Amino acid sequence: MLTFPEIDPVAIAIGPIKVHWYGLMYLIGFAGAWWLGVVRAKQPDSGWTAEQVGDLIFYGAMGVIAGGRLGYMLFYNPFLPEGQGSEFWEVWKGGMSFHGGFLGVLVAGWLFGRKYKKTFFQVMDFVAPFVPIGLGAGRIGNFINGELWGRVTDVPWGMLFPYGGPDPRHPSQLYEFALEGVLLFFVLWVFSRKPRPLMAVSALFLIGYGCFRSLAEFFRQPDEALGFIGFDWLTMGMILSFPMIVAGIIMFGLAYKRAGSRV
Repeated sequence: MLTFPEIDPVAIAIGPIKVHWYGLMYLIGFAGAWWLGVVRAKQPDSGWTAEQVGDLIFYGAMGVIAGGRLGYMLFYNPFLPEGQGSEFWEVWKGGMSFHGGFLGVLVAGWLFGRKYKKTFFQVMDFVAPFVPIGLGAGRIGNFINGELWGRVTDVPWGMLFPYGGPDPRHPSQLYEFALEGVLLFFVLWVFSRKPRPLMAVSALFLIGYGCFRSLAEFFRQPDEALGFIGFDWLTMGMILSFPMIVAGIIMFGLAYKRAGSRV
């Protein structure tokens, strides 16, 4: 059994100004995505410039923050106690929904494409390999915050979390870091290194994330406000991920079918 390391959620404090690790992880995620985007943009015939990458990351950041917070409130915490409406803006306390942020990024990508005369899937295929950087950083932020811990377990690496009760739990944030961050990044980065049919990279992201998130949900403690949705194992994360997997499979097939018809 492991004990959760005591980490101050405030990374930097200068007088009244406090920089929380959670917010810093998001900054690291966006910076990493920008750097990798610039690397890809410099490749011959990429069709992208460093300036466009910078704008894309800005659009994406706005979509992640607005969509992620709104999604959390709608999907996982729809009923705030009276007088606590201001909590919507208190992002540094945690509470961001990937699926809400994902929808926010889709809107942001569409708006960006309109500005730069790029199709929706040209934008999504380009940005998809960079998203796991932010996902992985966000899961480290969850771990530092001591939130979104896993279910009670007796495995040797079970961990006692500050607010998780007296029993050891799966460090599910680290599982998600490994799956949604490291492994998904590797799969998408390798796959996208060669020219692929339009929509194929986006489709693989949907399939990969949906599967990895669903797998991690078997170890993650369901959100207190919702619990299990059904069968003593079905969670909201699984329900929201299932349409991603189905859509990804359909898109992947369509991408290669269209590419084959042009050969």
